[in-house]
Amino acid sequence: MQFMHDPAAIEARSMALIEELVKDLAFGPEEKAIVKRVIHASGDPEYGELVSFHPESVARGLAALQRGAPIFTDVQMVAAGINKKAAGRLGCTVHCAIGEDAVAGLARREGITRAMAAFRRWGQGLQDSLVVIGNAPTALFEVLRLHREEGITPALVVGVPVGFVGAAEAKEALRQSSLPYITVVGRKGGSPIAASIVNSLLYLLQPER
Repeated sequence: MQFMHDPAAIEARSMALIEELVKDLAFGPEEKAIVKRVIHASGDPEYGELVSFHPESVARGLAALQRGAPIFTDVQMVAAGINKKAAGRLGCTVHCAIGEDAVAGLARREGITRAMAAFRRWGQGLQDSLVVIGNAPTALFEVLRLHREEGITPALVVGVPVGFVGAAEAKEALRQSSLPYITVVGRKGGSPIAASIVNSLLYLLQPER
C-alpha cells in the first residue's frame, strides 16, 4: 500500500485540501488560519460554518500571548494538547487545576463541578489571561459569572465545551457576553478543538516553527 509518511508533507497536503474547503468562507486571513487548524484537528469540514469569532478576539489573543499571559484550561486533555514549547518561547505557562485536592474539596463543599471550582479558585488570576475550555460547560458558565459579578475579564476566552447538556447554551451565553471569544455554535467542540485554536494563535506568532 502506498501512503504518505513524511509528517511535514502530510500536514502540508492536509492544509491544501482544507484550503479548498474554506476558500469561499467570509473569514479574515488569521481567522481562516484558525478555522483550518480546527478542521485539521477534527477532520470535520462543518466547523467552517460553526466557528464564531468576537471581532477583537484574534487581536486580543495574539497580544496576550505576546506579553506572556498565562493560559488556564478546564481539563488535562486541553492542557496536554497545547504546544508547550511554542507557549514557553513566549513566556506563557499552561495551567489545569482540576486534579488538585483543594479544587476537589471546594467542589464538594459548594456542590459544584471540579471544573467550576478550579476557575472559582483562580478568580482574579484570570484577569487578562487566556481561558481555554474544551470540555466543561459549567466552567464556562463560571467564567461568565466571574466576569458579570466580579468584573474579571480574560484577554480571550476560547470556549468550546462539547456535549448535550449545557454546552450549546454556555457557548451562546458567551457569544452574548461582552467577553472577547472564539467559540463553536451548537453541541460540537471538545478538547482537541480548544487546543487547536490556541496552537493556531501560537503558530501565527511563530510561523517559523
